[in-house]
Amino acid sequence: MIYKTQSNQKIYVLGAGAVGCYFGGMLARAHHDVTFVARPERAAALNAYGLELDCKTFHETVKVRASSNLSVLSDADLVLLSVKSLDTERTMADVKSILPSKAVILSVQNGIANIDIASKIVANPVYAAVVYVAAGMVGHRTMKHHGRGELLIGDMKESTLGDDQNLKEICKLFEVVDVPCAISPQIKREMWLKFLVNCSFNAISGIGQITYGDMVKSPDTVKLIEEIVKEFVTIAALEEVNITISEALAINDAIATTMATQVSSTAQDLAKNKMTEIDFLNGYIIELGKQYGIATPYNESVYALVKMMESQVR
Repeated sequence: MIYKTQSNQKIYVLGAGAVGCYFGGMLARAHHDVTFVARPERAAALNAYGLELDCKTFHETVKVRASSNLSVLSDADLVLLSVKSLDTERTMADVKSILPSKAVILSVQNGIANIDIASKIVANPVYAAVVYVAAGMVGHRTMKHHGRGELLIGDMKESTLGDDQNLKEICKLFEVVDVPCAISPQIKREMWLKFLVNCSFNAISGIGQITYGDMVKSPDTVKLIEEIVKEFVTIAALEEVNITISEALAINDAIATTMATQVSSTAQDLAKNKMTEIDFLNGYIIELGKQYGIATPYNESVYALVKMMESQVR
């Protein structure tokens, strides 16, 4: 089934966190038919008061539709999958019998395992998106934008003609609502480059409840990031993704500059007394290290501290 960019298409944001609300909000702002699938409290707030987009270049409230009932997905054309990585398997199992065959799924999640998890559960096309946006939720209806907001999309498997057309249509959809979007022929590598940023920043930001910009003001923290990076690129090479140390450090330097006021999603989760995605970030590197017989002590150290903090989640 080829997805078509049409004015009457049904778009669903499955998981209305900061990332889902940013990209879904940009589409809703341009009067696309967008429904946010969220927990009952957030769905109620969005329906009653709208989605407040507090962005770098504008600040406005957009009237939106939201639901906490997964059955609304029965007429979906495009689903922006933005649930936490630890919820991917359960969520996809829950919607498997609801999603129509025409529906196309775009994962805008952290980590690199989600595409494989989702694809093993549903028959619908599942495409990868590398997301570079600094954003956070304030309460249930305000999305605070701290910087950037672009997408790189692609197919983790060998693309067919239908896949290529789907990706072009998705790109067109976002480009006309001022969201830069491009198709990457090397989406696996791009996913790992973003994964690098997650592993470098998320845990430390969470442990210290500190912004990216403030993190890199500490020479000791910069040294810790460098050691995490060295372990990361060693594991990446074994996964047939070649990233040089200098390239990795340059990418991290750019993030600390372009997203200086951002605190990580891990930090936001811990501040809200929620479980994090750490098992799918540094925890994933640790697991791969065990498989390959490679020591990952620096990733293990930040992972252990986040897990300690998670143990206090009630």
